[in-house]
Amino acid sequence: MDKKEWAAASAATLVKDGMVVGLGTGSTAELAIRKIGKRVKEEGLKILAVATSLQSALLAAECGITLTTLDEHFPLDICIDGADQVDSALNLLKGGWGSHTREKVVAAAAKRLVICVDDSKLVERLNKAVPLEVLPYARRVVFEAVQTLGGTPKLRTHAFAKGVAPFFTEHGNMIIDADFGEIEDPKELGAKLSEIPGVVEHGIFTLAKKTEVHVGRDGGVEILKPKR
Repeated sequence: MDKKEWAAASAATLVKDGMVVGLGTGSTAELAIRKIGKRVKEEGLKILAVATSLQSALLAAECGITLTTLDEHFPLDICIDGADQVDSALNLLKGGWGSHTREKVVAAAAKRLVICVDDSKLVERLNKAVPLEVLPYARRVVFEAVQTLGGTPKLRTHAFAKGVAPFFTEHGNMIIDADFGEIEDPKELGAKLSEIPGVVEHGIFTLAKKTEVHVGRDGGVEILKPKR
């Protein structure tokens, strides 16, 4: 197995019979969903799942995992997802797939958040551009506000459209990637981004108290937990 598979396999072992599970979105989350689905088929594992995207929902159904909603089952026992970056305090940067709004809702609804990454995603401080899901008519307002905060905003476009067509989320919103360089205080920046009119949600996750990170390394997994 490669590093992502090690991490996904480790997280999948945490799912127990009778649990209600949040399923993330992205390449590593996809591996975890497939491994959970394999357990459903081979072990007769009985679980329910809440997906964070249509892509994850379709994959879960393909794998034989029964889907439910937060209205029907709350709170969730566990949420398994990936991340674009994880800092030394277990803050996360997410949104590379444009699903961070639903991912944050599902993560907040879970008693336990388990993140699967390979070791290349570990950083001392978050430093990638922060994805912002933005109402289309608020694009100019958000651009100006990000610049006022010292960031550089860029409208996300579809790669297959040669950078011409804007990327739209499942909710019909745009993504603005806001580059602030190295983020010294993720919680403070997240609070400021949340105050911008037109921002639906940002990709900074500060849920370290209930987060554990399964890190795939050469030949095995390291599990990082919050400091008490």
